[in-house]
Amino acid sequence: AKREVYGYIDIDMIAGPSEIAVIADNNAKADWVAADLLSQAEHDEMARCFLITNSKSFAEKVNIELERQLEKMTRKEIIKSALENNSMAVVVDSIEQAADIINVIAPEHLEINTQSPFRILERIKNAGAIFLGGYSSEPIGDYIAGPNHVLPTYGTAAFFSPLSTRDFQKRSSLIYYSREDLLTFAPHAVCIAEAEGLEAHANALKVRLKDDR
Repeated sequence: AKREVYGYIDIDMIAGPSEIAVIADNNAKADWVAADLLSQAEHDEMARCFLITNSKSFAEKVNIELERQLEKMTRKEIIKSALENNSMAVVVDSIEQAADIINVIAPEHLEINTQSPFRILERIKNAGAIFLGGYSSEPIGDYIAGPNHVLPTYGTAAFFSPLSTRDFQKRSSLIYYSREDLLTFAPHAVCIAEAEGLEAHANALKVRLKDDR
């Protein structure tokens, strides 16, 4: 629906399937991490879930928990499809490497469930909503945390931001050049205009420079 009206009215963004990435170390609880991965997988068969950890044994514990908790879910088939087709666990040499992977994935939701989540946060450039620490479960952001939860998905957090009040504001640019400003900068604009072959653009600046001599 948003794609159909785009260009006639303004929209926030075209959102894709939900996704979550979790950075976790051995200080995290495997059952908590598994529960958070499941919370996004139940949205859609196309949902994407990523676990990035520096511990292979922890990844194995999370897989066991996923299987155990999945059996109790009413949306089991949707979750199973999302986990099998669109999700993965990545084991890295150091937890710092996880940030580099996250910046490529640019996930809608990112949980940093490590001993020092704020230290990892400093390395994160691309993510929609970021949840810090084991008690900051993603569903708390869905319902009551506060920030708007219309978020960029499917890697678009690399260039989109969460929905905010600025998306509902129409703004205009204001430009004011004094005589001295124009004398300083107009020659550079003339150079660019002439390089583009836009003679009238260049002339609009030249006539002012000529009159001011």
